[in-house]
Amino acid sequence: MSDDDLGPLASETMNVDDVEIIDKVRTHDGYFKIDSYTLKHKMHEGGWSQTMHREVFERGHAVAVLLYDPDLERLVFIEQFRIGAFAALASPWFDQDRQSPWLLECVAGIIDSGETPEDVAKRECLEEANCKVLDLVPMTHYFASPGGTSESIFLYCGRTDASQAGGIHGLDAEHEDLHVLSVATDTALAWLEEGRFTNAATLIAMQWFKLNQNDLHHLWSRL
Repeated sequence: MSDDDLGPLASETMNVDDVEIIDKVRTHDGYFKIDSYTLKHKMHEGGWSQTMHREVFERGHAVAVLLYDPDLERLVFIEQFRIGAFAALASPWFDQDRQSPWLLECVAGIIDSGETPEDVAKRECLEEANCKVLDLVPMTHYFASPGGTSESIFLYCGRTDASQAGGIHGLDAEHEDLHVLSVATDTALAWLEEGRFTNAATLIAMQWFKLNQNDLHHLWSRL
């Protein structure tokens, strides 16, 4: 089948106006929120779907930053405990002797009211890694898990001075216990190949970095 046989993509012809919300009820309103929708939507072959019920986890929208020092050729990560990973490890799909609920991640944080994604990137890098962002290059903006949550991630690469990066950081009020690691880029790329990064934002960021490292180094090494 050629591309010409595929016809128009739904994303090119349908939008939010092609969804009819019949009812929406907030069923949980704590630190996180859950909304229950009753809805129907237009179909690929025409007409409308049957009425369906869906629950959405409203977590907010987030920013993640892969910190890069082009002069020292180092990347900065944080390592922290994740309750979701802990819960997932109880399933039979993981080897608990080899996998841990302490994950290697990019710096990340939720966008608060009145903030821009760039504001969050700079704030979180100082709070979580004690690293100042000297420049930002946007990577992508993607849905985290659109089958069940509205959350999206703004992903950036941030130039920093990693010469003093390290130690334990985070806010006590948020129960953060963040181990900051400054890692040679070759080592981080080897970790990527070995599968040591197990969360989506860091995997996407590292794949992007692998493809764009030379251009990024050329851009920032002149600054």
